[in-house]
Amino acid sequence: MENQNILIIGGTSGIGTELVRKLNQSNANVYLASRTANNLEGLQYVSHQTIDVTKEFQLTNLPTKLDGLVYLPGTINLKPFSRISDEDILNEFNINALGAVRVIRQVLPSLKASEQSSIVLFSTVAFKVGMPFHLSIAMAKGAVEGITRTLAAELSPKVRVNSIAPSLTETPLAANIVNTEEKRKFISDKNPMKHIGKPEEIAGLAKFLLSKEASWITGQILSVDGGMSTLKL
Repeated sequence: MENQNILIIGGTSGIGTELVRKLNQSNANVYLASRTANNLEGLQYVSHQTIDVTKEFQLTNLPTKLDGLVYLPGTINLKPFSRISDEDILNEFNINALGAVRVIRQVLPSLKASEQSSIVLFSTVAFKVGMPFHLSIAMAKGAVEGITRTLAAELSPKVRVNSIAPSLTETPLAANIVNTEEKRKFISDKNPMKHIGKPEEIAGLAKFLLSKEASWITGQILSVDGGMSTLKL
């Protein structure tokens, strides 16, 4: 991965931060864009810019050749169906799916300039497994999975496109869901591996999908969820 140019959208917290650290170990050239400039201390990167993926934005200071793109912005907005508004659904779609499309559209020429590049998106276990209160995020991530397979077909063999579908992971986004020991124990006990996901467990797969070792993997939705999507104990 040495000398590869990797753009990470949302790389300043949680899984993104862990991925940057792993890429730093491989001497990749990391370019960052995120909603804020917080949590950059200790990360090695070529450039950073602040963007809002829900509005018009222009990515700048990027190389003419990109070997990888990781899109991390996401949402967790759990509500019963009776309380979900159109605005809730559209907001989650805008951040999770349309934002990814906006970024890919801008950097696709740079991705095609690479011998073979890799796009990594993020879905959720809640699209594969029906869960109460997850309607809006399941809808949004369903769109992400559609983007993944469609673009994998359309852009092959030049650009690979895959998605990672985690279960609940220890990130700032999930902080309110695991803010008591009782909640943590309840969620952990429901998982076959008996623990909540860790950012480094997800980031390791993202790094692999960006690498040349994954050159024959495209159009896949890869579950990293402690077995939640396939096991019943």
